[in-house]
Amino acid sequence: MVFKRRDRRPAWQAILNFLWPRGGWKRAFEYVKHRVRRLPDTPEKISRGVWAGVFTAFTPFYGFHFIVAAVLAKVMRGNILAALMSTFFGNPLTYVPIGVVALTTGHWLLGTRPYSLGPGGLGRSFADAGNDLWRNFAAMFTPNGLDWSGLTAFYQEVFYPYLVGGVIPGVVSATVCYYLSLHLITAYQNRRRKVLRDKLKRLTKED
Repeated sequence: MVFKRRDRRPAWQAILNFLWPRGGWKRAFEYVKHRVRRLPDTPEKISRGVWAGVFTAFTPFYGFHFIVAAVLAKVMRGNILAALMSTFFGNPLTYVPIGVVALTTGHWLLGTRPYSLGPGGLGRSFADAGNDLWRNFAAMFTPNGLDWSGLTAFYQEVFYPYLVGGVIPGVVSATVCYYLSLHLITAYQNRRRKVLRDKLKRLTKED
């Protein structure tokens, strides 16, 4: 295939590049910021897309953030590409603090007990949910019955509190990013138009 990598990366290198890009996360953030502000759309629509993407990073729909952000941006009449790029607000450097804040807030709002990160708490919930998925998949080919107790506990202890608790910090963070983006993109587009006008004037004078 024309676009297939000639030097296939080993799995460990792909994981390492995901956790830490070759140019570092600072360079990756600068690239995303550069691409967002150069989008051919109004500052308001781009900023609404940024709001959708940042808010989505606080939801527990891992693996579906692009879809959630695109749908949310569509509803808000925001720029969908800006929403997709802004989901990178959630990344290996921010997933843990986002998760801790969302879970803590969710359990506080629901009046339930937060679970620790140890093997008997949050880690156990993830492990039990994974075991349920594997056992129930294997049960389709064996006489064993289905058991959803681990997934049910995971929903009650992790997913639902995360979903509820991510709303407040998600709205706050997304709103801050919206106003910052609106200011920066408006200033960038005004400066860019001024440069183009000055260039056009120079070309007109030369003619």
